[in-house]
Amino acid sequence: MAFAAANLTRAILAGAVLAAGLPAAAADFTLTSPQFAAGAKLAEAQVYNGFGCSGGNVSPELRWSGVPAGTKSFALLVHDPDAPTGSGWWHWVAWNIPATATSLPAKAGDPAAGLMPAGAVQGRTDFGMPGYGGPCPPPGSKPHRYYFRLHALKVDRLDLPADATAAFVGFNVNANTLGVAELLGTYSR
Repeated sequence: MAFAAANLTRAILAGAVLAAGLPAAAADFTLTSPQFAAGAKLAEAQVYNGFGCSGGNVSPELRWSGVPAGTKSFALLVHDPDAPTGSGWWHWVAWNIPATATSLPAKAGDPAAGLMPAGAVQGRTDFGMPGYGGPCPPPGSKPHRYYFRLHALKVDRLDLPADATAAFVGFNVNANTLGVAELLGTYSR
């Protein structure tokens, strides 16, 4: 039964990839973290420290595999579509991550830590500054979804200003995407 369900899940994912116009090989592109399982609640270590939240604001370690052929760089976009803004909330925006990278260590989202690969740019989030800003939904709201999406890009680099809006970065990222690996975390308070 579990084998049949796993095969059905793979078939659905492959169909979604093909429907999105992405190469079939992109279906093998996966993103994981030792700090949280897909669909699980993010830990207090990842929660923002401000706006009434008192977490550690440490970006989780991320690992990826199954990179689509032709990948020349990566971009990482972390978004909460449930934020009560009308457009969601951008928690982490990074691009020009080299194609040779296969992971980001915990705390890579802190620009002062210097843990991002050489050449990578961390853009401005909806907190108004570069780097990772963790979850901090309004008290009493339903669990918010935090989509960590790693885009495999067909270009070596995106020539964007470091203070570009997340929407502008997203437009350029999506225009150059070969495949997307996604990891979903949740959080409520």
